[in-house]
Amino acid sequence: MRIIALTRFAATLAVLVCTSAGLAQSPAAAGSSGAAKPAQEIKLFDGGSLKNWLILDKIDFDGHGKVEIRDGELVLNMGRPMTGVKWIGQDLPRTNYEISFQARRIDGGDFFCGMTFPVAKSHCSLILGGWGGSLTGLSSVDGFDASENETTSSMVFKEGQWYKVRLRVTPEKIEAWVDDDQLVDLKIADRKLSLRWEMDPMPPLGFATYATTGGLKNIVIKRL
Repeated sequence: MRIIALTRFAATLAVLVCTSAGLAQSPAAAGSSGAAKPAQEIKLFDGGSLKNWLILDKIDFDGHGKVEIRDGELVLNMGRPMTGVKWIGQDLPRTNYEISFQARRIDGGDFFCGMTFPVAKSHCSLILGGWGGSLTGLSSVDGFDASENETTSSMVFKEGQWYKVRLRVTPEKIEAWVDDDQLVDLKIADRKLSLRWEMDPMPPLGFATYATTGGLKNIVIKRL
């Protein structure tokens, strides 16, 4: 009888130990099954549709050209004067992010990429190939557009050639690169960032061309 009693006691003790272990682990288990964190990288253009993109048709976009997809490329055909699209999908980060894509001028002599993007509570535009075809910069900084502020620069863009573009926004800076060349390195503390009036329909994120046909692909945004 003494042996049976000890055996029963050992079995009961084992059950209690297992139960206690399970309870101790339950907070971690609950945490692992909680709400998923936002994706670190989001592919904004799927290469086959305009899903989550809206064709703009107001202000300078009322004479827009055809927006189409050709072989995985988002083509903004020449407008009178502008053609553009804006993002209408999920909320995107407004700071501490980097957006990358490829862009090219297909036809025309003005900007083939005017990308409007968020900067905390404001917005700004990165211009590539404007004002005659070579100007680059941000519009606008302290009320001055890409042709007349400290980000103003120039670059020769060959028709039909793809360029890798990367833009990074942090609370301290806006930075932008085309291929391996850094075109923008702007400290933004105490600076007023805004849009030219033509770009008003584009927030939170959009792409536009001016009297030019441009192509885009591989548009990706990632959190930093």
